[in-house]
Amino acid sequence: MMKDELSFEVNGLKIDPAIFTFVFGCKCNGQCCHYGVYTDLKEHELIMSLKDRLIPLMDETQSKNIDDWFEEPEKDEDFDSGVAVGTELYNKKCVFLDKDGLCIIQRLAINEGAHPWKYKPLYCILFPLTIFEGALTIDYEHMDRLSHCNKDGKHTTSIYEYCRNELAHLFGEAGMVKLDTYAKEVLANAQHKEGN
Repeated sequence: MMKDELSFEVNGLKIDPAIFTFVFGCKCNGQCCHYGVYTDLKEHELIMSLKDRLIPLMDETQSKNIDDWFEEPEKDEDFDSGVAVGTELYNKKCVFLDKDGLCIIQRLAINEGAHPWKYKPLYCILFPLTIFEGALTIDYEHMDRLSHCNKDGKHTTSIYEYCRNELAHLFGEAGMVKLDTYAKEVLANAQHKEGN
């Protein structure tokens, strides 16, 4: 991603135009969570406030000791609070990932009849997209480590279309209108370059 390519913004985030042309697909098995994830400090605090409801959902592959759940906080301007807190790995996977590859944070929301992402960190919701240096872009580095994400080469859907619900969660309806307009512009320019 070249910084000079990033001139379009929505809700204060620069938009990498590659999201409109990069094709993507995945048969999700939770492998993306095996390396742990990042939470904003506020998300970390929310998850910790849910500990008594999360622990009963954990299986024998997970640690019910809350001291095993998170790394030390670190400064990171890509998070709203300016502080990121990584989840710890336990049995070679995110401590919140159960043996079936399901996130117990998401399962808690579903069990309560709430939106599945009610408690889930934004980092988790957005993957394979990420926010890096103030820009919404593709998390190529993380994706390259995985054996399932985008690996079969049979995809025809852009990552933008694949992740529409996630992007709507991040940007809202008005933001999606702006993104759709920008997507048309990017795709028209790409077609024009191909035609020349």
